This record gives sequence, structure tokens and C-alpha cells, in this order.
Amino acid sequence: YWGSRGKLYRIAHEAFMRAGEHAFKGRRERKRDFRRLWIQRINAGLSQINVKYGVFMHKLVESKIELNRKMLSELATRDIDTFKEVVEKVNKP
Repeated sequence: YWGSRGKLYRIAHEAFMRAGEHAFKGRRERKRDFRRLWIQRINAGLSQINVKYGVFMHKLVESKIELNRKMLSELATRDIDTFKEVVEKVNKP
């Protein structure tokens, strides 16, 4: 901590407590941010194949393929061929 926050007890304690509040809030925001990132990556992979995200996710649930957004985003970024296979399997009637 910088300045009086590192030297004076009461001010340091207030800064410490406030930092704890921000850390608590940040742990929840991190979960939201990662979910947003995964959705963006999946959507980017799907846009190359001309498939809409919402339609794909609905069909994914209907086809009972148990891949979560984190796994799908990894496939979309690292292994596009496997991702395309998953999309084809989901889109089959």
C-alpha cells in the first residue's frame, strides 16, 4: 500500500477492508467475464461456418451432446476441424 495506507493503522485497515470487498466482487465478475469470452469465441467459430449461436446452442441441448461453453470455446480456438465436426453432428436432423 502506498503512503499513509501503509503506515497508519486505521487508514491501512480501511484500505485492507476495501481491497477485500473489491476482491470479493472481482471473484464473481471473473466468472461472468470468462463466460462472455467463451461465448464470443464460440460465436466467432460459428460465424465462419454461417451458423447462429443461439440456434446452435439450442440444437446442442436437443442433441444431448454434453459439451459446455468452455470446452466448445477451446475447440473453436485450438481445433477448428473438430469444432466443425461437432457443429455438423448437431445440425444433422
